[in-house]
Amino acid sequence: MIDLHVHTTASDGQYSPTEIIEKAASKNISLMAITDHDTAAGIDEAAKAAKKNNITLIPGTELNISFPTGEFHLLGLGFTHISPSLQSIFDKLIQDRNNRNYQIIEKMKSAGIEISLEEIQTDFPNTIIGRPHFAAELQKKGIVKTRQQAFDQYLAKGRPMYVERTGANLDESIVAIKESGGVPVIAHPMSLYLSWGKLPDQLINFYERGVLGMEAFHPGARVTECLRLEELAKKIGFFVTAGSDFHGEKIRADRKLGHTCGNKKIEKRFWLEELKPNLPQFN
Repeated sequence: MIDLHVHTTASDGQYSPTEIIEKAASKNISLMAITDHDTAAGIDEAAKAAKKNNITLIPGTELNISFPTGEFHLLGLGFTHISPSLQSIFDKLIQDRNNRNYQIIEKMKSAGIEISLEEIQTDFPNTIIGRPHFAAELQKKGIVKTRQQAFDQYLAKGRPMYVERTGANLDESIVAIKESGGVPVIAHPMSLYLSWGKLPDQLINFYERGVLGMEAFHPGARVTECLRLEELAKKIGFFVTAGSDFHGEKIRADRKLGHTCGNKKIEKRFWLEELKPNLPQFN
C-alpha cells in the first residue's frame, strides 16, 4: 500500500513524523507523502524514520489557497529542497494562522470561554496551532463532548467562533512548488464546492496556470464522485493521485492510513503510473 496525503504533529496530525512512519511500517505501507498544512517542518524527522523503516518518503506540503468558494488546498509533492519563494509562503500563511488564532481566542473570551494560546501550545508542542487544537481544548475543558461537536457548535464556517483565513496566491504557490522541485496537485477538489457544471472550466483554468495533478481519490468524496473526477482529470491532462488525508484516529476516526474513498486501499498505480513519472528525481 501507499498513501499520498498524510499529516503529522508538524501541523494538525495526531502522530509525530517518526510515529506516523512507524505506524505506516506496521501496516506494510511502502511509500508515503507527508503533507502538513503550510509547512515542511516534519520532513527531516520523517526522512530519518523512513530510511530506518525502509519506506520511500515523498516530501510535501498542503497550502491554503485564496479562493472565493469552499476550500482550496494545493498539495506540493516531491520537493528536493525548500525554495526561498516557498519558505516565504510558509511564513506568510503561518503568520496569518497565528493572527486567526488570536481572533478565535478573543471570540471565545467574549463568550466566557477562557482558553489561551500558551496552554494549547503546551498540550501540542512543536505544532502549528489551528482549529483542531481549539476543538481539542474545548473537549478537554468539558465544554463539548467531542471535537466534531466543537466544530459543529463553535468553529465551523458560519459558527460564532469561526474566523476566515487569508490564503496564498495560486500562481505564486505553483511557481514556489516547482522551484522547490515539486509538483502542484489540487487536493480534494470536491471541497471547492463547485457544481459539476462549473467544475470542469475551473479545473481547466488551474491546469492552464500550471497545476499538474489532481487528487481525484479522497475519503471525503463518494467512490462514484472520485471515478468521475479521475475521468475529468484525464480529459484535461492532469495526472491523478489518491490519499487518506490521515490526521489520526483521535482527530478523524473515519480516515485510515493507506485507504481512500470507500475505504479502498490506495493502489500503487497512483505512484508508479501517475506521480512518479512527473518527479525527475525518482526516475
